[in-house]
Amino acid sequence: MGRLFWKIFIGFWLMQLAIGSAVGLAVYVYNRTQLEDLTYLSNGGPRAEFVLNAAAMALRLGGASALRVLLANENLMYRIPVLAVNSKGEDIFGRPVPPEALRKAREALAASNGKAVPRGLRLVATPDGHVYLLFIPAHIGGKPLPPSRYPVADTLLIQLGVALCASLIFSLLLAWYLTRPVRLLQRSAKALAAGDLSARVSQAMGVRSDEIADLGHDFDYMADRLENMVNTQQRLMHDVSHELRSPLARMQVALALARQQPDKLEMALERIEREAARLDQLVGELLTLARLDAGVGMEAEEGIDLAALLETVVDDANFEASEERRVVLEYCDSGSLKGRRELLRRAFENVIRNALKYSPKGAEVTVRGERESGQFKVIVCDRGPGLPEDQLAAIFEPFVRAGDAPTGARSGYGLGLAITRRAVEAHGGSVKAENREGGGLCVRLSLPLPVVGKARQQNRDASPRLPARK
Repeated sequence: MGRLFWKIFIGFWLMQLAIGSAVGLAVYVYNRTQLEDLTYLSNGGPRAEFVLNAAAMALRLGGASALRVLLANENLMYRIPVLAVNSKGEDIFGRPVPPEALRKAREALAASNGKAVPRGLRLVATPDGHVYLLFIPAHIGGKPLPPSRYPVADTLLIQLGVALCASLIFSLLLAWYLTRPVRLLQRSAKALAAGDLSARVSQAMGVRSDEIADLGHDFDYMADRLENMVNTQQRLMHDVSHELRSPLARMQVALALARQQPDKLEMALERIEREAARLDQLVGELLTLARLDAGVGMEAEEGIDLAALLETVVDDANFEASEERRVVLEYCDSGSLKGRRELLRRAFENVIRNALKYSPKGAEVTVRGERESGQFKVIVCDRGPGLPEDQLAAIFEPFVRAGDAPTGARSGYGLGLAITRRAVEAHGGSVKAENREGGGLCVRLSLPLPVVGKARQQNRDASPRLPARK
């Protein structure tokens, strides 16, 4: 048990003791006040009224002797002592009469003005003509009440002991209930720090649905993200080492060939230059990917005209593409946002180049820019071989190359679409791929547009679309 457990336990226990003591003291003071205030029990309840009626009837019909016989009953005599007081203030049997109780009883009787007698009082005349006032005081001196089965002191100690044990058990259970999820979180955090990436707490917390359970879910979410990041980094290191090893091996072969056959020096140098360019491209893409993963942009944010940027990327792709494959910008709505131009340019460019790479000869890659529900959507479709459904999401992971490129097309390193996804997500958007009806693949990039005024939005909706570019 940790320090938090003892703090909660002792705090709740002391609080219960303080509340119990305060309530007990208030009850004690109230009872003492009631005992000192020797008023008759005018609201003594049905039992007191029954005893008063019985005493009044016995006194009225049989006089003092009949009342004496009735009061000889111990339960009535000791539990509800009825006083029969004459005009001189003396009890019929010589018992002491509390002066304050007698005064209040007479005042209540006088206030009734001969009308209905107040509750708790009876004015009775005996057969011999004497008149007595019957009432029940809060307590009466004289003969003490018969002893109870247990002494009062012992009963009080038993009650205090039971209350103390109950508060102790309740405080223990409450402290355990509140600190248990904290201990689970502590153990899972230590396990996670020790390298156990599978450590979770939500299942161990059971059916709790409070803020502590929410904290457990957040911890599991953090652990999931951390496990994914570590696994991704490990896979990335493995893929990077593999991708670097191939061009380095080819460079070593070219260097050995140049040493052994000087007449092939020019060919070996060309090979070394080509592999060095590939290494430079790979390192550049890795740096871009690392910056995006770290949340560091390549440039400051600025206002970007998405339609103009998409048109420029399509023009550049057509300039670089062979005449056997073309990119067609079917139409493009106007749209602008604040972001990083170079990141979005590379995102659009990587998707279009990938579509060109996998398109057959004579096919066209279509590009559309649409504004829909506050989003600017770029749809790039090709007529390539498409992908199995279980690989559509994987192509946006680093070093994943799905499908086969046409003969003569560079296979690349599998980083272009990974950079695209991170660039779009850095702008609050999303990207997904889906197979095209009739064959091919469509990649959809969605970017959130800033909220504008209603009139301004209507003007934008009315703006003409860019004509198709071929």
